[in-house]
Amino acid sequence: MTDQEVVITHVPLPDKPTNHLPPLPEPPVKDSFNPVGPVADAAESEVLKPAGDDILSADVDSFKEESTKVADLSDSEKKALEEFKQLIQEALNKHEFTSPPPPPSTLPAKVEEAPVQSEVVVDKTDELIDDATKRSDEKEEPPKSEDKTAETNEEEGEKVKKSNETTVPAEEKEVVAVKTESAVDDDGAKTVEAIEETIVAVVVSAATPTEEAVNEAANPTPAAVEPEEVSIWGIPLLADERTDVILLKFLRARDFKVKESLTMLKNTIQWRKDFKIEELLEEDLGSDLEKVAFMHGSDKEGHPVCYNVYGEFQSRELYQKTFSDEEKREKFLRWRIQFLEKSIRKLDFNPGGICTIVQVNDLKNSPGLGKWELRQTTKHALQIFQDNYPEFVAKQVFINVPWWYLAVNRMISPFLTHRTKSKFVFAGPSKSADTLLRYITAEELPVKYGGMSKDGEFEACDSVTEITVKPSAKHTVEYPVTQGCAVTWEVRVVGWDVNYGAEFVPSGEGSYTVIIDKARRVGSSSQDQQPVISNTFKISEPGKVVLSVDNPTSKKKKLLYRFKTKSL
Repeated sequence: MTDQEVVITHVPLPDKPTNHLPPLPEPPVKDSFNPVGPVADAAESEVLKPAGDDILSADVDSFKEESTKVADLSDSEKKALEEFKQLIQEALNKHEFTSPPPPPSTLPAKVEEAPVQSEVVVDKTDELIDDATKRSDEKEEPPKSEDKTAETNEEEGEKVKKSNETTVPAEEKEVVAVKTESAVDDDGAKTVEAIEETIVAVVVSAATPTEEAVNEAANPTPAAVEPEEVSIWGIPLLADERTDVILLKFLRARDFKVKESLTMLKNTIQWRKDFKIEELLEEDLGSDLEKVAFMHGSDKEGHPVCYNVYGEFQSRELYQKTFSDEEKREKFLRWRIQFLEKSIRKLDFNPGGICTIVQVNDLKNSPGLGKWELRQTTKHALQIFQDNYPEFVAKQVFINVPWWYLAVNRMISPFLTHRTKSKFVFAGPSKSADTLLRYITAEELPVKYGGMSKDGEFEACDSVTEITVKPSAKHTVEYPVTQGCAVTWEVRVVGWDVNYGAEFVPSGEGSYTVIIDKARRVGSSSQDQQPVISNTFKISEPGKVVLSVDNPTSKKKKLLYRFKTKSL
């Protein structure tokens, strides 16, 4: 027997307005692909709290998403954004985003500085040859006196000097010294060869390009061209205020270091070009993986929610079909990126709009660390997402966390920033539904994960009432009806293990209570299917529908229900 009983008369709530975001298609999102990511304690903790310096996950309100409005930025952040935009404009003017890389240089690796004075080569080949011939003849004749030799050398010097003066201006004179004596043989043959080689060497040296010529070749004056047009995620760069929202993602990913942010943006645009993202969006990659990752509804703040269900890979057939060879793994990667791109295109990049996604990662029956192909593909995908999709995750919620996740998390956690770790929330199997309901309303949360969202009579705009049923307590919900109609309701208790019943009590005297659902026990074994009990009852007289939930356990229970009426 329970200790207390609570009776609640249900007052119908006004219809819930539809979400301001259009529903996302059932294709993908970033960072969702993370079966071996930062992990939490395997205990059945609702949300793990920071413990000392080892912060494993964040409390509900520990992370506040940054503003995308320029007016809300600090002065230093505004300055960085303006500088970033200026650098991007310069890059667009120079076509740095789409121009192919310059061809390898054909210039010498190191060019010596050219002298200030111009080099002028004086061709003295004939004179030197004649001189060498004379010297050869002198060997056969009796030696002359020293005065005669000195006179000959003096004449040669005067001749060379005159030649230089008539050929080279005063400011551009150059002395060309050619040593030939050591190269003269008895017959004078080597002298001519040595002179010719010397002259050739001087000519080659003179042909070395000057510093000005090198600079002109390396940096030719570009012709006047229009700035190039570059778009990312369907948003033209610097075209309107949506650009600010995108640029803030790159700045925040690099701690507002402008040059690093520009490098990241350039690399991302080049990667998108190489990967042919626009063509990928039109590619048909099949529907085999639609249960592995899908978009469904939004959280309480309006962020679209992506569900990643790694237990689907327990199917040997699906695993082999997806990861058995390199070609299949590449196709999976393309599907994953396509899924992400389609999801991002549905976001609102206007300042103040919703431009991030909540990730729910279901680790129930996850293949774990033993699947080498899955781990390698995951690692590759995560690297791509990290490099090319910055700041697209509002929160990462891990549910049904297994015991081995603790060890992995403790190894990875020290390498994560506080800001990154503040986005993570972890919950064991028994607390997964309660944890998700803290972030996602029951109307938007799939039945599989403890919510009420499913195909049927009700829609997301039909409000759900949540009540906590205390241990050893009974709750009764009354729904009044004033005229003939058909009443439909849905009810569920997260985790069940309670007694449930429904009846209609007429208002008129002498009328009899009608048993609609006979009181029965709904055990905890039904938790795996997370059932929602639905029923419809036609009423011809005023009265009330009464739902009763009796919780005999020592744990609190979350009761979810909603009603709808139709005129007969």
